[in-house]
Amino acid sequence: MRLVFAGTPAVAVPSLTALAAAHDVAAVITRVDAPLGRKRVLTPSPVAVAAEELGLPVIKANRLDDEVTAAVAGLEADLGVIVAYGGLVREPLLSTPRLGWINLHFSLLPRWRGAAPVQWSIIEGDTESGATVFQLVPGLDAGAVWSTTRTPIGGNETAGNLLGRLAESGAAQLVQTVAGIGDGSLTATDQVGTVETGEVTLAPKLSLEDAHLDFSAPLDEVYRRLRGVTPEPGAFAEFDGVRVKVLDAAPARDERRPDPGEVVASGRRVIVGTATDPLELLHVHPAGKKPMPAADWWRGSGVERMTAR
Repeated sequence: MRLVFAGTPAVAVPSLTALAAAHDVAAVITRVDAPLGRKRVLTPSPVAVAAEELGLPVIKANRLDDEVTAAVAGLEADLGVIVAYGGLVREPLLSTPRLGWINLHFSLLPRWRGAAPVQWSIIEGDTESGATVFQLVPGLDAGAVWSTTRTPIGGNETAGNLLGRLAESGAAQLVQTVAGIGDGSLTATDQVGTVETGEVTLAPKLSLEDAHLDFSAPLDEVYRRLRGVTPEPGAFAEFDGVRVKVLDAAPARDERRPDPGEVVASGRRVIVGTATDPLELLHVHPAGKKPMPAADWWRGSGVERMTAR
C-alpha cells in the first residue's frame, strides 16, 4: 500500500520505521523544528530525523492546512497513517487518501480518548492498557476500531516505560493492520458507549498542576500520580517552600508513618508521610540544582525534618 505518515515525537518512530520496511511510504508529515534546551537550538523532530535517515520526503507543518492537503493529494496515497502528530486532521485532508486515515492510539478505546491516555490510565489505577488502531473521523478518537492489543500495566511502571513498550508493540500491530485493510481481511467495528455511562473516558493533556504530588492522599494514589507524570511533565512538590521534582520514589510500607507531608530521614532513606503508608524519595531535582540522590539532597539541606506541600 502507498502511505502518507504523520507523526512527531520519538514514540512515533518505531511505527514509521516498521511501515517503511513493509509498505511504500510516499511522504512523512511532522511538525516544524522546535527550539530545545537552554540555548533554544532549533531541532528537528525525532520523526523528521528518522524519515531523513530512511530517505523519505518530509513535509514540515504545524497545521494541516490547504498547502499540506494539496501536497498529500499529489502523492496519490491509498491510506494516511497518524501516530502522535500533534495536530488535527480535518476535511478535506481527512478524505484525501483513497482509504482515509487511520490512527494508532495508545489506549483501549473508547477508554482514554485524548492527548495523554497512557498517563491517565496509570494515574487512575488501570491494571491494563494497550493500543488501538482506528479510522480517523472528525470526532475525538471516536472512529471505528480496526485492531486492539492489550498489555498489563506493571505495578512500578512509569508512563515513559509503558509508552515505550506500546510504541514497539504498536508498530507491529500497525503494520499488520495496514496489511489487513489493504487486502480486505479486516473489518472495522464501531465504538460504543458514552461518557455518562463510563465506557468513554477522556485523557486531556496534562497540566503542570496535574504533576503536583498531594501527600494528604493515600500512598497508592500519590505513587500512581508520580508514575503517571514521569517523565513528563515531571512530579513535584514544595519542600519547605522550595520546589523539588521527584524523579524516582518507591512505597516504604515497612517504615513508620510520619504525618502526611512530613519528611524525615530513616537511616539513609528519605521518607515522606502520606494519608496511609509513607513514600521513599530516591532521586530528586531541586530547583536551581542538578538531579541527585535524595539522600545527598537531604544531607545538604542540614535539617532534621521538613514539610512537603
